[in-house]
Amino acid sequence: MKQKKRDVQDVKAHSSKIPRILIAAPGSGSGKTVVTCALMAAFLQEGLQVAACKCGPDYIDPMFHREVLGIPSENLDLFFCEKTVMRELFVRHSANADLIITEGVMGYYDGLSLDSDAASSYAVADALHMPVLFLVPCRGTALSIVPLLLGMLAFRKNSHIKGILLNRCSGMLYPRLKEMIEKELFKHGYAIPVVGYIPEDPLFHLESRHLGLVLPEEIAAIRQQLFDAGALLKTTVDLEQIRSIAESGSVSEWEQRREHVPGCVREEQIPVRIAVARDRAFCFYYEDNFRLLRKRGCELIPFSPLADTKLPEQIDGLLLGGGYPELYAEALSENKRMRRSVREAIQNGLPCIAECGGFLYLQDSLEGKDKKQYEMAGVIRGNGIATGRLKRFGYIHLKAQRDSVFLKQGEELRGHEFHYWDSMNNGSDCLAVKPDGKRSWECVHIEGNLWAGFPHLHFYSNPEVAKRFVELCRQRNHDGTDGEKNEAKAGGKE
Repeated sequence: MKQKKRDVQDVKAHSSKIPRILIAAPGSGSGKTVVTCALMAAFLQEGLQVAACKCGPDYIDPMFHREVLGIPSENLDLFFCEKTVMRELFVRHSANADLIITEGVMGYYDGLSLDSDAASSYAVADALHMPVLFLVPCRGTALSIVPLLLGMLAFRKNSHIKGILLNRCSGMLYPRLKEMIEKELFKHGYAIPVVGYIPEDPLFHLESRHLGLVLPEEIAAIRQQLFDAGALLKTTVDLEQIRSIAESGSVSEWEQRREHVPGCVREEQIPVRIAVARDRAFCFYYEDNFRLLRKRGCELIPFSPLADTKLPEQIDGLLLGGGYPELYAEALSENKRMRRSVREAIQNGLPCIAECGGFLYLQDSLEGKDKKQYEMAGVIRGNGIATGRLKRFGYIHLKAQRDSVFLKQGEELRGHEFHYWDSMNNGSDCLAVKPDGKRSWECVHIEGNLWAGFPHLHFYSNPEVAKRFVELCRQRNHDGTDGEKNEAKAGGKE
């Protein structure tokens, strides 16, 4: 079903509440993702213009929202962004939305460390004054649901929890559970409604691989599954009550004005063309990074290292994001012309930022899922290898070890790592430090106009990095060294 159209093109002010709600749960594995997607599908079927958000650094769920449900989706992250910056980005994201549905991360109060709620779903809800719909797994339990909820409600003075959803609940048991929970909570001073239940049904089961690796031929089937799940929720959940909760509360000051965010002023200088690797092998990007580059006058040109034989023409910069190059190592290796095009363009000075999978692609070789080593672009001496386990997972502060065109010594940028592959040569130009300061390691290659390493970067944590990258690209444009010349050196046009 098509969403309703609006004439709003830009956000200059908000005179009314931004309808918003956050889906939280006691912990990971509670069913947040599929329930959030099904709720989005249900409201889409009601004709609402829906936008999505994801708490935390995860780039997979927002990609899933965009690719499968066809709705705009972005991250809300208080490690990457200051509170005022996140609010501004949220306001801009809400420009054409009747309702914003946000999926929480981990348990509701789980933050940067074991004893902190910093950057948690709760912290996001608190910063955005966002009502929370608390999803409770209730299979095999009854009265014990109440002390769990009481603990969640009482743990912080204002929990922001305004409604309760019961997951994996039988339709026959639901009326009695609803009455019991609401009555018990009221005894303790909480007048919070149970707004519905999610039944046991195969529609609410998604294979985990679908969340990060959706093939084009699978999208239609998964979309249909989620819309069928949404249609079912319309019979088990009070959507009007959820909308009422989403619209509750007074209008916040930051909803009515644009707060200045560094790097958000649109550049009026000569535009620059930046090639962006976007296909099944390279698909992990933060939309906020794209927004900031566009604000600085960049035109983003997608290309496929899998399918194309050369970089786009007349480009001034290159982004190689994360993804699944290890699943397509053989195909990437066989595309010799593209590998040569990328290698010679970077060697000839094309500014490039390569993250995680893009970093692996730039090395001499990459181990595929079949355990074979495949030749890659050969820009960086090193080999990508499978480790069989998650390596260096989580948030990091990246501190420059020496001066470069991207960062001066001692300057900092924030990022996130999530990968099961490692490299024989991770670089040493930055020091990655965990938020608690208890662990650190050297990483990242910064050589001339190239930044390459495992960390996924978030430009709003230090907009100066994006500014410097764009200036490098613009200088290349001004000097007349364009992508077409690089293509000639890389083997000519097709």
